[in-house]
Amino acid sequence: MTTAALFARTVPKRRAGRPRHRLTLGAGCVVALFVLLAVLGPLLAPHDPNAVDPLSVNAGPSAAHLLGTDDTGRDLLSRLIAGTRASLAAPAVVIAVSTALGTLLALAAAWFGGWLDRFVSGALDIVFGFPGLIMAVLVAAVFGAGLTAPIVALSIAYLPLITRVVRSAAIKERNLPYVSALQLLGAPTARIWSRHLLPNLLPLVLVQATIGFGYALLDVAAISFLGLGSQPPDPEWGLMVANGAPSILAGQPQQSLYAGIAILIVVVAFNLLGTGLSRRLLGENA
Repeated sequence: MTTAALFARTVPKRRAGRPRHRLTLGAGCVVALFVLLAVLGPLLAPHDPNAVDPLSVNAGPSAAHLLGTDDTGRDLLSRLIAGTRASLAAPAVVIAVSTALGTLLALAAAWFGGWLDRFVSGALDIVFGFPGLIMAVLVAAVFGAGLTAPIVALSIAYLPLITRVVRSAAIKERNLPYVSALQLLGAPTARIWSRHLLPNLLPLVLVQATIGFGYALLDVAAISFLGLGSQPPDPEWGLMVANGAPSILAGQPQQSLYAGIAILIVVVAFNLLGTGLSRRLLGENA
């Protein structure tokens, strides 16, 4: 045996999946950190996020204001921390509603088939052909500014993203032999769904919801940026980007910059986490 061959056998090979695993773990830690900020934000903020200080307008970083202040003298760090709850809550509602309804529609279409499957598929094609952000903007313009109407519109717009994928997997699961065996044994449909189909589809649903959260956050932030979502003085990230836009030309981009970075970090973290979960739970090599 040559020296090279001996060295190759004695040195352990580094696992190729380890860097990806660390990336997924890091993304999960970032997501957990922002969720913690959303829960404890008001307790962790060093100042009142809505307290105006005319003497500290557009101030730079200092001991009193670590990230500086905005155009009305409000502490940017406090507004970023407090705004985490508002910025994550709306996308969470969108994804929760669309995932729950989409999963039920997918199961019903895959289980009963026939006209119900055709109707669900046709309705989803119509919804999918209409951009969700435009739908939310139109609904907000009709019913007035605020997050309620855009959340409802986005929940409907995100239905195809969940239902299509889950339906395909549910059809495959529906045709497996164990399902027919359970039916022959007289197991109720509700029991088959709750104890067998849903648990087997849960990893796929979790992956789709995790990836979809980042896109929902972007849509909600865009709606607030347009002035149709959260309203001043709420410390919501999309609204902070819009409020800080006039100060950019004056050389004071910190409000828009920090809020935009927060949005970017959360979106990337959720996308990386969703991709990592797809490899971990579904065995995908993407």
